[in-house]
Amino acid sequence: MDRVRTHLDRLIARSRVPGLQYLVLDRERPVIEYSGGWADLRQRVPMTADTTLMAYSMSKTITAAAVLQLVGEGKVALDDPLERYHVTPYGPGITVRHLLAHLSGIPNPIPLRWVHAAARHAGFDERAALDAELRAHPRAVSAPGARYRYSNIGYWLLGSVIERASGRPFTAYVAERIFAPLDIPPAALGYKIPDANRHARGYLEKYSIMNLAKRLLIDRQLIGDYEGAWLRIEPHYLNGPAFGGLVGTARGFAAFLQDQLRPRSVLFDNPARELLYTPQRTTTGHVVPMGLGWHLGDLDGIPYFYKEGGGGGFHCEMRVYRVNRIATVLMTNATGFDVKRCLNSQDRGFLG
Repeated sequence: MDRVRTHLDRLIARSRVPGLQYLVLDRERPVIEYSGGWADLRQRVPMTADTTLMAYSMSKTITAAAVLQLVGEGKVALDDPLERYHVTPYGPGITVRHLLAHLSGIPNPIPLRWVHAAARHAGFDERAALDAELRAHPRAVSAPGARYRYSNIGYWLLGSVIERASGRPFTAYVAERIFAPLDIPPAALGYKIPDANRHARGYLEKYSIMNLAKRLLIDRQLIGDYEGAWLRIEPHYLNGPAFGGLVGTARGFAAFLQDQLRPRSVLFDNPARELLYTPQRTTTGHVVPMGLGWHLGDLDGIPYFYKEGGGGGFHCEMRVYRVNRIATVLMTNATGFDVKRCLNSQDRGFLG
């Protein structure tokens, strides 16, 4: 723990990141837990284990788990056509499996503007926002199954799959069928900021290319003031909860990760869970670095499964090392912080 704390403290002291949460866990307990730095630089609010942060695309693995839960219950089939659940301009041939594995051919325009201020959230119309993006980006970029192409729109559409198959709003389904069985409280993980006083401010590096281009990439109403070497990003929500809407803590994600490590999941049977990890193939048989919910990585010859998330003011990543039976999660409130490099450095100490 001293080695971890010293390294992470140094990153904060050198202004590499305002604040962060880092957690290493096995099946039953945390092995290492660190929270340090600042949740709010101007007000000097410290980052604690209970501070919530935006998870952005780390949300996609939770969405995938919800879909596979419905697959295990026979309410969804992986080869179901997308048009059974949501009409799109992309034509026939796209299946639920394609959406999960980023093989759909659906385009992926830059999603940084697909956000709205927290003050607008109560009246926000998600369905209208999704349909507007489908109209704005109506052309597929490849045939279904032909190529691996990351798509936020694809995962946004999986929210519709879950709603139609379950008869429940997407966020309600995930709260009831994913978080509740894992005893994850709304204060630790959910689709709303549970308490503005303990929600981290997001920051963009002052001296960065993204800062130079911010007015082209980020909604102007979300751009705050400079605070030293950082530009504050105002509180916001993503337009599509299924592709990136989770708000939470490393502890909240830890409960999900432990369910991935245990011999039996409480969320679904083992065949359904294994689909998260099974490498997928294109129609020509080419293996892609993706299961049905996790991306595939390698650290010094040790395989791991991961999901990264980043956007306006936040960057995070969670990993499962199945062979070593540990999982890690890193959440930060800095857009450009290199979470992958930091996790590689820290995780090596627990993989021996």
